[in-house]
Amino acid sequence: MEGTESEIVVGLDIGTTKIVVIVGRRNEHGKMEVLGMGKSESIGVSRGVVSNIDKTVQSIRLAVEDAENKSGVDIKVVNVGIAGQHIKSLQHRGIKVRNNIDDEISQGDINALIDDMYKLVMLPGEEIIHVLPQEYIIDNEQGIKDPIGMAGVRLEANFHIITGQIAAAKNIYKCVHKAGLEVDDLILEPLASSEAVLSAEEKEAGIALVDIGGGTTDIAIFQDGIIRHTAVIPFGGNSITEDIKEGCGIIKNQAELLKVKFGSALASESKENEIVSIPGLRGRDPKEISLKTLAQIIQARMEEVIENIYYEIKNSGYENKLICGIVVTGGGSQLKHISQLLEYVTGMDTRIGYPNEHLAKGNAEEMTSPMFATAVGLVIKGFDAAAHKSVSNTGDVVSHSQKEKGSFFKKVLDVGHKFFEDNEN
Repeated sequence: MEGTESEIVVGLDIGTTKIVVIVGRRNEHGKMEVLGMGKSESIGVSRGVVSNIDKTVQSIRLAVEDAENKSGVDIKVVNVGIAGQHIKSLQHRGIKVRNNIDDEISQGDINALIDDMYKLVMLPGEEIIHVLPQEYIIDNEQGIKDPIGMAGVRLEANFHIITGQIAAAKNIYKCVHKAGLEVDDLILEPLASSEAVLSAEEKEAGIALVDIGGGTTDIAIFQDGIIRHTAVIPFGGNSITEDIKEGCGIIKNQAELLKVKFGSALASESKENEIVSIPGLRGRDPKEISLKTLAQIIQARMEEVIENIYYEIKNSGYENKLICGIVVTGGGSQLKHISQLLEYVTGMDTRIGYPNEHLAKGNAEEMTSPMFATAVGLVIKGFDAAAHKSVSNTGDVVSHSQKEKGSFFKKVLDVGHKFFEDNEN
């Protein structure tokens, strides 16, 4: 472990239905090797947001223990995902006037511009999670993707800024700290998923990533290799399970099993005469449910979710520029006929996204399931951040902007420690 410590990255996906911990290492070909994976049922999270600290801590500990046993790695630091309805995104332009025209634009100039964005005044209770540069403008010359090494006085950039509630981020930090871990980075879940399932060509051509989880559906839209829009919709697979439970008059576990084993997003694909018998509770008569009825319940809810997805795609202004259409991932993408229904409602090409884009061969087959897209993406994001820190010649500035990301809680802790130390002295 000692020699490879810097190469090992851990992703922690705190989901609504499950908590996943993946320990990964980059091999010599740049692909991700999974050293171990731990999974536990999530019982303290609702609609992507922590609703019970103790139960979430319990679930995190179980998943971490599982991953440690399988990987033989002592897990201390993790990259964590954040989602939930409170996530919002906005566009903003930043400007920096440079003093010395003879010096070329450096990473330090860019980091200073990004750091300025973190100082934007947000609504009370909100904080900036990510600042993502879209394109740079140097002395009114537009459309520059990489300004490093160029000359110019006035450096401007269009930024995609993602914000979330301080309380939600704080609760995630709290859970991770109570589980005996440290947060290296807080990463928006659709950004992580996109790293796992999209190729550079797709991001260039234009694509909408739709990650259907248990409590939320996350959306990330890319065009010209740049992230253009992000959104989190507060519906997911659990909403469908609830509808089946109500519509068929059965308990939640049975509804979930029914959805996974026999569910379909297209009622027209189910035959009238196919019937599933569900055992009655405590000696009561079994219930007979037609698969056609089941599919009608699922389709009604899925159409509502897809309408929300389509609204976000149209809202981004990139609806007609997405050559590659939609990639759907997450546990919800395993529902039968989901891609057909998405194509039918939106009229856009759709494929299922498996997180095998960056995975090394020889990993367990279950790792390529769409339900692990976010966790795999969190590890890949960790690799990228580590590489970014090591190649930058202005390490101090970079680590500062990295630490700024969503680390309100860490800042509060640091200030607290300093306050006590000062008073002791």
